[in-house]
Amino acid sequence: MPNPPLGNLTAEQFLADYWQKKPLLIRQAVTQFDWLPGLDELVALAGRDDVESRLVELRNGKWSCESGPFRPSRFKKLAASDWTVLVQNMNHHQAFCAELLYRFDFIPQVRLDDLMISYAPAGGGVGPHFDSYDVFLLQVGGRKRWRISSQDDLELVDGAPLKILERFVPEQEWELEHGDMLYLPPRYAHEGVALEAGMTWSVGFRAPTAQELGGAFLDYLRDRIELPGLYADPDLAAVSEPARLPDDFVARVAQMLNGIRWGEAEVRDFIGRYFSEPKAHVFYDSPDDELDEDDFAAAVARHGVALDLKSAMLFDGDRVYINGDTLDAEPAALPALRELANRRRLPPADYPAEAVEALYACYEYGYLAPGGE
Repeated sequence: MPNPPLGNLTAEQFLADYWQKKPLLIRQAVTQFDWLPGLDELVALAGRDDVESRLVELRNGKWSCESGPFRPSRFKKLAASDWTVLVQNMNHHQAFCAELLYRFDFIPQVRLDDLMISYAPAGGGVGPHFDSYDVFLLQVGGRKRWRISSQDDLELVDGAPLKILERFVPEQEWELEHGDMLYLPPRYAHEGVALEAGMTWSVGFRAPTAQELGGAFLDYLRDRIELPGLYADPDLAAVSEPARLPDDFVARVAQMLNGIRWGEAEVRDFIGRYFSEPKAHVFYDSPDDELDEDDFAAAVARHGVALDLKSAMLFDGDRVYINGDTLDAEPAALPALRELANRRRLPPADYPAEAVEALYACYEYGYLAPGGE
């Protein structure tokens, strides 16, 4: 896999000096593209039910934002300037986008989110704003002016359909051309305006809020806790105020709830499941002409195997997670499964029967395929 697109910096230098600390402009970060879509191709993607897309316009000084899917006719009604179409999760739909996203896997995959493509004619943008996560902004075709600010004032325009900053005071400005890339830490104010028609390929990272993680973890516990016993109060006494919460009732319920316990093992299992869970719009297709296990093993030996572009695979010790579930596997399967999780593909080889069995279970669900087909 190609080296991280960090210019002359190593991953270690970038993480030590820039990651979540300060912006970095990298000229000609990516110079070779195996796939360059035109507007028609992005419009076609934005019309699909399984693709997240948005259309942002600036009309008469007011912002609007629509969510897809869109009919092609919608784009025929647009002005010549001042709009942007954004297509999320392009790494799920195009192999080169996935390959580019995973050039950033010097950062743990639990933090990688997606590669988004936005296309804008001259004047297009989404206004001055900030993101709550790290982002790499790669210019692909055309030119774009970026202005950025480390300002603490992050108040948003009230009632706007986008998170537009009420006051934006730029401190630095650059023009990015094809292949140039800008890294911005979280909560760094920025505004990009297209000077010529072109695209921005944005690599974003997951940074869930504590509230989001807390709610998801409580859902995880709810599905797994087993509290014994039944409420009982054989010493109940008559009361004069029946609507008052009795102190002894509260104490008994509190004691029952104290049975809810978790430790590091539960947190690790939650993380593996939660951070490999597909987004709501993601579905997997089982093979049309499904191979039996022997033919599957022969195909893997000849062609290797690759994860589906939409699949997420993680591991922790002897536990392997794929698309929100644990993967039952014997110890002999673990080296191959860990390599698959790290590299997203396995080369052709005769793998242990235990590994083939685990891989075949994933194949039946459409999570992977021989040769990546």
